[in-house]
Amino acid sequence: MRFELHTTDPASKARAGTLHTDHGPIPTPVFMPVGTLGATKAVHIRELRNDVGAPIMLSNTYHLYLRPGTEVLEHAGGLHKFNGWDRPILTDSGGFQVHSLSDIRKITEEGVKFQSHIDGSRHLFTPESVMDIQRSIGADICMAFDECTPWPCDLKYATDSMHRTHRWLDRCIERFNATAPKYGHEQALFPIVQGSTFPELRRQSAEYVAKKGAYGNAIGGLSVGEPEEEMYAMAELCCDILPKDRPRYLMGVGTPWNLLENMAIGVDMFDCVMPTRNGRNGMLFTRQGVLNIKNKQWADDHGPLDPDGACWVDSFYSRAFVRHLFVTNEMLGQQIASLHNLGFYVALMREARERILDGSFAEWKARLLPVLKTRITG
Repeated sequence: MRFELHTTDPASKARAGTLHTDHGPIPTPVFMPVGTLGATKAVHIRELRNDVGAPIMLSNTYHLYLRPGTEVLEHAGGLHKFNGWDRPILTDSGGFQVHSLSDIRKITEEGVKFQSHIDGSRHLFTPESVMDIQRSIGADICMAFDECTPWPCDLKYATDSMHRTHRWLDRCIERFNATAPKYGHEQALFPIVQGSTFPELRRQSAEYVAKKGAYGNAIGGLSVGEPEEEMYAMAELCCDILPKDRPRYLMGVGTPWNLLENMAIGVDMFDCVMPTRNGRNGMLFTRQGVLNIKNKQWADDHGPLDPDGACWVDSFYSRAFVRHLFVTNEMLGQQIASLHNLGFYVALMREARERILDGSFAEWKARLLPVLKTRITG
């Protein structure tokens, strides 16, 4: 696995590169569709590959550990064979999911004891066990086990949490280096920078992570409710410290404008459930702004779903028909909207990359951002 940095935009810190993996190249900047349980909700693997054109997908260690379990995944030959996805996979370590289970988990130096959200059964995640689970899943990129701090939190909590995350990282690296991939392809471990919204903690954590010499590095804990400007400031601080010759991954972010703003400060990789989650609720992201397809104004609009859309559903279906599907609770409406949003996100990344390569990114971004944020009313 290696990262090839092609160029940096002359008027910003936006970068275009390629992350080479055994399951194929990942052009950056890149958006990774979220397939928590090995499948992106309402979207076929074939659609994700051929219609959306996603170069990589993200799945989740916590959820796959509970269902179907590592034994089933190992019998299948890993997640790639289990779900049929033949491109790279990144797995989150489960740190964020454990964070969200605050009422049914306990954090100790050893790891995290938690109850399953499914049946209440008790489990223990340690840095070592999480590495073993990700080996069994067979992800190309495995994330270190970390503690995702809530927002807001006080300085002492954030400090203690950051140092624990660093100690866990050292244990992750030791276990990862002591084990081997199970399915014949290389796997890489990405550390995660933490520190909440405290600049000095973020600086310490980024410096600690940078010294590990990993294939890539992640910035965590910045999509948990903090104001956008704080997210941008912390992400930029981290990007300025993390190695320039390695990809930088901002976890769990975000809206199309979040992606472009963070791209401009040096982030290369993104993921978020927003395209599919919002799509299932009728919110479509477009080049003209944000559209709520359930609004009555589209009831007799027989024009294309999105005249500038990148996916086949955008010209094949009308706004009136897709609204009709949502109003009548037809499952197809959620599928169409999810496919549209994923296609929009991936196409936006593709165009951003082209703009970085030709040196026009900053101007293009400044022109596009205000439009992306508008609400389409007719």
